Amino acid sequence: MRLSPIDPSSYSNAHELIVRHVDLDWTVNFENSTLSGTVSLHFKTLKDDIEEIFLDANELSIASMVVKTTAGEVPLNWDVGSYVENIGSKLTIYLPMKTSGEFTVRIEYETSPKASALQWLTAEQTFGKKHPYLFSQCQAIHARSIVPCQDTPAVKFTYNATLHYPQGVTGLMSAVKTKSDPGVSYFHQSIPIPSYLLAIVVGALVEKPIGPISSVWAEQEQVDEAAEEFSQTAEFIAKAEEICGPYVWGRYDLLVMPPSFPFGGMENPCLTFVTPTLLAGDKSLATVVAHEIAHSWTGNLVTNKNFEHFWLNEGFTVFVEGKIVGRLFGNTSRDFHSLHGLSELTDCIKTQLASTPALTKLVVDLSECSPDDAFSTVPYIKGSTFLRYLEDLLGGPEKFEPFFRSYLNKFKNQSIMTNEFKKALYDWFREDPSNEEYLERIDWDRWLFGEGMPPVIPNYDRTLLDACQKHAKLWAENELEIVASSPILSETLSSIQVIEFLAQLLEKKTLKDLTAEKIALLDKTYRIHETKNAEIRFRFVRLFIRARMMDKMDEILTFLNSNFRMKFVRPIYKELAGWPEARPIAIDNYKKVKDQMMSVCAYTVSKDLGIADNSN
Repeated sequence: MRLSPIDPSSYSNAHELIVRHVDLDWTVNFENSTLSGTVSLHFKTLKDDIEEIFLDANELSIASMVVKTTAGEVPLNWDVGSYVENIGSKLTIYLPMKTSGEFTVRIEYETSPKASALQWLTAEQTFGKKHPYLFSQCQAIHARSIVPCQDTPAVKFTYNATLHYPQGVTGLMSAVKTKSDPGVSYFHQSIPIPSYLLAIVVGALVEKPIGPISSVWAEQEQVDEAAEEFSQTAEFIAKAEEICGPYVWGRYDLLVMPPSFPFGGMENPCLTFVTPTLLAGDKSLATVVAHEIAHSWTGNLVTNKNFEHFWLNEGFTVFVEGKIVGRLFGNTSRDFHSLHGLSELTDCIKTQLASTPALTKLVVDLSECSPDDAFSTVPYIKGSTFLRYLEDLLGGPEKFEPFFRSYLNKFKNQSIMTNEFKKALYDWFREDPSNEEYLERIDWDRWLFGEGMPPVIPNYDRTLLDACQKHAKLWAENELEIVASSPILSETLSSIQVIEFLAQLLEKKTLKDLTAEKIALLDKTYRIHETKNAEIRFRFVRLFIRARMMDKMDEILTFLNSNFRMKFVRPIYKELAGWPEARPIAIDNYKKVKDQMMSVCAYTVSKDLGIADNSN
């Protein structure tokens, strides 16, 4: 069922009228776990004589609604349609007369305590344990649970916000703060954004500057560690500007989230949210920040029109992230970064998407499923691999980067689909007739609609990867005594190489002599128990599962409950579900902690465990 002609995940009639600006006035109520207040939606019609407005809403309690006219405010009638799981409801607003041009609708409402975009934490769930904490995650289609809106990336709007909250805490949003008084802050976002980039956080937060336009925000107990970990932020921004053009958002701040944050990062404009699992102590995971910075152009300025074309956001962003890595650390590191991504993609296709091969396509069909169901590494890694293939085919960075900047400039502040990117690429490169033979080689159907791994793997520099594979081959194919005496163990691997080595090991169909003693030697050799690197810990505990080490279940669950980042918890729960003796333990653990997860995480993990939705 396609809800809208332009977006299968939205009820909105955005082909007939669009929201251009939003004014929010929100009050945060920690006692009731609600946001309440008003939203004023400033519409512009795309056709004459509009009689009805269709918006997206998810369990919102609407108190009143008016349309502002030259004669004053006129009360409106509305109707909330039936609820559809993971989509919400169609909110129909009936205008008093046929309307054209521009007009404003003001809605007074309150969110549900179970709003899917919001996570309410008690004081005890925070580091400081003194104040409660609120944060949002609107991507992909959860903005409709905090504001009635056209919840589609096809529509972009500027916004102003007045945020009321208890004294003693700090409120931030995905905008520039223009003024702040005790218990109230004011925000302005002058660049149009899609609804999924609307963001709010309220908590006991402190600020530490880390660059000319950047600060890191965190609870007091983490802010110094975070400032050190993300000290390269200004360098990342500078390199991104070399690739993409001027940074236009004014501020680029980072917010270190509580462990329940379900993603590695979220590119909310002016205020990127990042998982605390990036705090590795050696900056080895800080390139996630480079990824979120790249989103300032790819995704935030040029946006996928709907989430079937999500690769236009994420594939392009991973591509730019790799270029930033290359400029700072060399092209060998850039290529290793890409090869490591392919390892993660292989793992995703074999595990998470094993039973849904249609979701391994670069452009997916979301007519019968929500974007949350389709979320995976495919648009990230398959998409960035496609762009690297195009860059190599069409003359390398010196020829591709000028096109890339022109593409970003051409479509800035717009939402597009894949065909528009394709046309821009052909228009640019066909100016030189010698490019025609290369353009004809591109098999768009295979890249966009073929299932599985990318059809072509670029000729990456494999120097750093080969070392990882050599270590993985040693451990996978030999018994303990041979491994222990191998000179290979004296070769040092970097943190990112240890991550890839463990990933390669997990990909092996057979692991010879995978005993507790062998895993203990692996632990000692690579000093795994000494590391804070969550990516290493994630893969190491999966070896316990692979070896069916029931005596390590407490350690597996300790890691599983230390954070609720979906990248980590979903594969572990899925693998535990495939271990008959462990599955009941995993389900019992999930039921104990699911209320600490954001709804998107709880929902997807319940599916990974094979639990019926009504019993999770």
